[in-house]
Amino acid sequence: MARGIEIERKFLLDGLPPTMRFARREPIRQGYIALDGDTEVRVRITPKAAVLTIKSGRGGVRTEEEVVLDARQGDALWELTEGRRVQKARRRVRIGDAEAEIDEYSGALDGLVVAEVEFDDEEAAGVFEPPSWFAREVTDDSRYSNRSLASDGIPRDAGA
Repeated sequence: MARGIEIERKFLLDGLPPTMRFARREPIRQGYIALDGDTEVRVRITPKAAVLTIKSGRGGVRTEEEVVLDARQGDALWELTEGRRVQKARRRVRIGDAEAEIDEYSGALDGLVVAEVEFDDEEAAGVFEPPSWFAREVTDDSRYSNRSLASDGIPRDAGA
């Protein structure tokens, strides 16, 4: 079985650009069942599905495998994530050949807005030119990983 690989770059935003305010939003609940070194096991619940994800590595290129869960499994696993959760609303937008996922966090992370851009290969990631409405890149800053946000909260210097 081939390994799944995720190649992405992550950026802070000063807020949503006006053109995105009315884009369709998908609410996401995401919690971490296990965190061990560079490996994490999480459950993500959206109105469409519950998914168990195992990721390994840090930064822009990581191993990622996903398993779709039924509603009962999703709810049962969600209970195991107490104290390691994030809630956000996601919007998607095309930027050239790439798709950006814009996440607006709520709850304890209210006000944090992050763009994640996924790529087919490392070359595409390397040549990507972020639009002017992207602020600071945080791809290699582990404090802005969802797992850190879920466990440690918003970094003190979160202002883009």
